Amino acid sequence: MSTAAPRIPASLADLAVPVADLSPYHRNPRTGDLDSIAESLSVNGQYRPIVVNRGSLTGRPSEILAGNHTYKAAKRLGWTEIAVTFLDVDDDAAAKIVIVDNRTSDLAGYDTVLLADILTKLPDLEGIGYDQDQLDQLLDETALPAPIELPSDGADTGAAATVDYLQWGYMQWSSTRVRITQAEVELLDTLYKQFVGDNDSDLGFGWHVLNEEHRAEEGVVA
Repeated sequence: MSTAAPRIPASLADLAVPVADLSPYHRNPRTGDLDSIAESLSVNGQYRPIVVNRGSLTGRPSEILAGNHTYKAAKRLGWTEIAVTFLDVDDDAAAKIVIVDNRTSDLAGYDTVLLADILTKLPDLEGIGYDQDQLDQLLDETALPAPIELPSDGADTGAAATVDYLQWGYMQWSSTRVRITQAEVELLDTLYKQFVGDNDSDLGFGWHVLNEEHRAEEGVVA
């Protein structure tokens, strides 16, 4: 289990203000997962300040522009202080900051293979917004590469010959994955179909492959 971080680290302590002095943005179109944010605050503490408009140009003092749901989660947890950086902007600028802070997050993506690798190496999933089922799904989705589109001139020559070295498939067990050729894929497919036909199930197919000698001659497995 992770050790809970301080609510506000020393590097942000000088930015702390009373939670009661702040107000959420009056027209925030964003919805947030307060449960996940509250869990993160509990485990990781506040690792960046929220952004607050002083309000001299809008008439709405101490209005939060970025971090509205962090503020709400902190209130839920009973925090009395939260770290803040202040701006003083007019209504148009305030609205743009609120929108772009959310929109840039929407437009971002992930290197899912790298994400899965990082998540599997963490000591636990506490306070990061992922649970084990979500990690398992991510691992399933990244276990195999996307199909490769092979160029061809229609006669299996020319451009197609330049990609003959590319992998045709994979075998994987635990964290080990190796490339296999088209011929090996076809042999495995033949063995699999025969095994399922003989047993009405594919249970034990891996053990069968590992412990039986197989040989393909003219499409027939001996």
